[in-house]
Amino acid sequence: MKVLKIVSGTSVDGPGLRTSVYFAGCTHHCPGCHNPQSWDFAAGEEISVEALLATLLEDEAPVTLSGGDPLQQPTAELLTLLQGLKAAGVNVWCYTGYTFEQLLQSDKAPLLAYIDVVVDGAFVIAQRDTSLRFRGSANQRIIDVAASLAAGTAILTPYQSKA
Repeated sequence: MKVLKIVSGTSVDGPGLRTSVYFAGCTHHCPGCHNPQSWDFAAGEEISVEALLATLLEDEAPVTLSGGDPLQQPTAELLTLLQGLKAAGVNVWCYTGYTFEQLLQSDKAPLLAYIDVVVDGAFVIAQRDTSLRFRGSANQRIIDVAASLAAGTAILTPYQSKA
């Protein structure tokens, strides 16, 4: 897996103090992206799933996967990471440029069972809104994954409302 950086104790990528992993690589290339240096799949450092999992579990904090687009990492490796986090009872948020509906129809769908919250959708500069919590544009949704999978439709979390 290609990781740009790991930030412990952040409060901007979900509720509470979390550990955020910023993965390298993104094909969405959203105009106005706050992190365009993350688009390069060759950037960052190669880290094994085992080493990344050990680092995240050592922090004993909820985890946010960001990037880049974390769901553009190799699916098998990401699945192993997510399974390890869930087995340890870690709350996992994931930011992705894909919509929840796109994920359900893709080879990434099995990953959803191990993610608590997905912040979905590409950043749209025309819908940029700095008053929103945990997202940059109004089209992006903060989705309760377990409730959504059970209901068969995207169910938004209370974090969807403005700060």
